[in-house]
Amino acid sequence: MAGSNLAHCPPSDPDVIERMLHLNLQQQPQLRDSGDGQGEEEAYKILVMDSHCVSILSPVLRVNDLRRHGVTLHLGIDRPRQAVPDAPAVYLVRPTLANADRIAADAAAGLYASFHLNFSTSLPRPLLERLAAACAASPAAAQRVARVADQYLDFVCLEEGLFSLAQPRAYVALNDPAAADADITALVDAVAMGLFCVAATLGVVPVIRCARGGPAEMVAAALDARLRDHLLAKPNLFTEASSASISSFQRPVLCLFDRNFELSVGVQHDWSYRPLVHDVLGLKLNKLKLPAEKYELDDSDKFWVANSWSPFPKVAEEIEAQLAKYKQDVDEVNQRTGGGNARVEFDGTDLIGNTKHLMNAVNSLPELTERKKMIDKHTNIATSLLGHIKERSLDGYCDCENDMLVNGTVDRNTLLSLLRGKGTKEDKLRLAVTYLLSFETPPSSELEQVEAALRESEVDMSAFQYVKRIKALNTQFAAASGTATKSNIVDWAEKLYGQSLSAMTAGVKNLLSDGRQLALTRTVDALMDGKPNPEVDDYLLFDPRAPRSGTGGQFKGPFREAIVFMIGGGNYIEYKSLMELEHRSQPSKHVIYGATEILSGAEFIHQLAELGQKAGLGGGSSNPPPGPVQ
Repeated sequence: MAGSNLAHCPPSDPDVIERMLHLNLQQQPQLRDSGDGQGEEEAYKILVMDSHCVSILSPVLRVNDLRRHGVTLHLGIDRPRQAVPDAPAVYLVRPTLANADRIAADAAAGLYASFHLNFSTSLPRPLLERLAAACAASPAAAQRVARVADQYLDFVCLEEGLFSLAQPRAYVALNDPAAADADITALVDAVAMGLFCVAATLGVVPVIRCARGGPAEMVAAALDARLRDHLLAKPNLFTEASSASISSFQRPVLCLFDRNFELSVGVQHDWSYRPLVHDVLGLKLNKLKLPAEKYELDDSDKFWVANSWSPFPKVAEEIEAQLAKYKQDVDEVNQRTGGGNARVEFDGTDLIGNTKHLMNAVNSLPELTERKKMIDKHTNIATSLLGHIKERSLDGYCDCENDMLVNGTVDRNTLLSLLRGKGTKEDKLRLAVTYLLSFETPPSSELEQVEAALRESEVDMSAFQYVKRIKALNTQFAAASGTATKSNIVDWAEKLYGQSLSAMTAGVKNLLSDGRQLALTRTVDALMDGKPNPEVDDYLLFDPRAPRSGTGGQFKGPFREAIVFMIGGGNYIEYKSLMELEHRSQPSKHVIYGATEILSGAEFIHQLAELGQKAGLGGGSSNPPPGPVQ
């Protein structure tokens, strides 16, 4: 789709955010030079956010960026705040009852000179009326509210091509046997709203594809209905984009998946730099906290961009190479300026030439300083990673899991020694679950040894037993020959596991890893090609621009662009696989990947353990690790 938003832009619109920070003025004020080469706005303002919207802005804008746009203070809406009666306030919050009441109280108290209210999604009419009534009760408060705007920014843009809805524990909520229908519906609507915001920001109305049954179909139907309702209004968020895209090749396809589609990817260890930093060191919202340092890892870090998908040993080699090159360049500068020789003397004929060398050296200092900072930063990160790798034998876990998932083989002695040896309890549980999902029918004696090794290491078995039961259910369903038998299995399973069984009964092929290529990537490739394929022929199609009745004229591809969304939590391994699909495709394909949240293997195994406990399997405590949602 030449010239489309999807091919070139991240799923975020900096212009929308900047316009919001400039009080939604179409023409932004002139910025004055603050002395560091960056403009800074004359007028100052206050930015008030809730915690969710802090996550939305955090990867996109830094503190210096906020100051450049005139924001001198950024405060939490739920914390006590002092009045700044001569400054305008920009609010960016979710449209909730608590936020609406707090805004009304702030306006009545006259905390700020004017209130510019921005909601991350559309403000429901009942909340709008409640806010209006509360402000109208105080004439002064009503006069202070300058603007109310729906910004449709309810997602976190982590980088170009990757986004998260920052909706924690969606997998548990959708698979909880005790979940109420109202809770499931509310979560599905929230996911649909987040995807609507992504589509609105990109300016595209996608064709939606998903497997039958389960959360994916529920979200697809809810998003289709929301898009259809919105398109009835003229003009709408897509009117301008629609007219501009007439010359475009076609619309993108939105491929919706449920985490149960391929469980093993959610728990496996990976040997690439970025997944390791996320899994082992706790990368969140592109920010990394080490004991002594805090770092940002995003597109502004050239080393990160160039090496984050490389295997860890190659990253270590590249750091050494860059350090050697840095030392060589520093030595060269010293030699040219005489910095390495205290006895260097200049005569009159060399004065001009040496002055040039000195000026060149001075000009190169900022670049050398930045290079040294980058080398030190990644040296510290790599050193910390190496400590964890040695302490936990992570290279052994990666090798063993790779043999099982890719080669379909396992060395029993290696497997059992890892389960009894180094590594956290989560590491061992992830390895055992990967073993369970790598073989359709593992030998019973070997399976017993695996379970015994887990018990010896005092590992909570809830997650393992949960996956084991789900796998058995899939196998029974796939083997059932009659409709009545299948129906009985589903009825029995739903009593045990609740809402998600229609997705889980799609067959063992989706539960087990293919080995050569992730099932997710293979399926996305097939959906984009649009050719007859038994793996995707029964996938549902929703086209919000097509008439509701009939299927005539529905376009099934080929698509050159796709938005791939994982309900229940995504990960960097899937993102990497989809990027590789982009790079090897001819003609080229463009893929954006998103999820309800970006999870590490340890975080996902805790969610599986929680579900196992809710289903009465295993035992022991399995509290999710602390940290912000990504």
